[in-house]
Amino acid sequence: MDRFFSLIIIFFFIGCDSGKQPIQGKTDWQRDLNAMFKDASRSPLSDSDRKSFKGLPFFPIDSNYIVKADLKRTPDSPFFRMKTSTDDINMERVYGILNFELNGQAHQLEVYQGEEALNSMDNKDYLFLPFLDDTNAETTYGGGRYIDLRIPERDTIIIDFNKAYNPYCAYNENYSCPIVPRKNYIETAVEAGVKLEN
Repeated sequence: MDRFFSLIIIFFFIGCDSGKQPIQGKTDWQRDLNAMFKDASRSPLSDSDRKSFKGLPFFPIDSNYIVKADLKRTPDSPFFRMKTSTDDINMERVYGILNFELNGQAHQLEVYQGEEALNSMDNKDYLFLPFLDDTNAETTYGGGRYIDLRIPERDTIIIDFNKAYNPYCAYNENYSCPIVPRKNYIETAVEAGVKLEN
């Protein structure tokens, strides 16, 4: 009888081991991003790349890259056509200016509100923060990275650079991605978030 149950346990672990691999990631955000990349209905990866996908490379989580920024809103700013990697139109406006300190230096970034998001019930409070930094083309994607934010109630906002991710066109040229405006370059190395592929 004991031998019978031992065999059941062995077959159970063998079956589990040969099944789906657990989603990798140190945080919920990293696991959710990796799960999205594995999902055929949402992944930017080609079918062949997705099948061999194990997980995105991330910098170690670092609380120094979670900063509080002062938000100066610009309510009268007009919509403009933000350049993309294709001929697609991406209408954005400068929602505000973010001022913050990172790596011992003062920095400033524009944060954007998309016309499409503004007209959406679900994403009405979505803000888009694209940025360039000194890691680009070395340890991170050369075209810069993005961070998703939400409109805060007050005039401060938390920027978590540990949640910086690559544009989809970093993985698949068929996607149209907003090009990070040069004015959103910060003169420091942001060693947080998604890295270049290993």
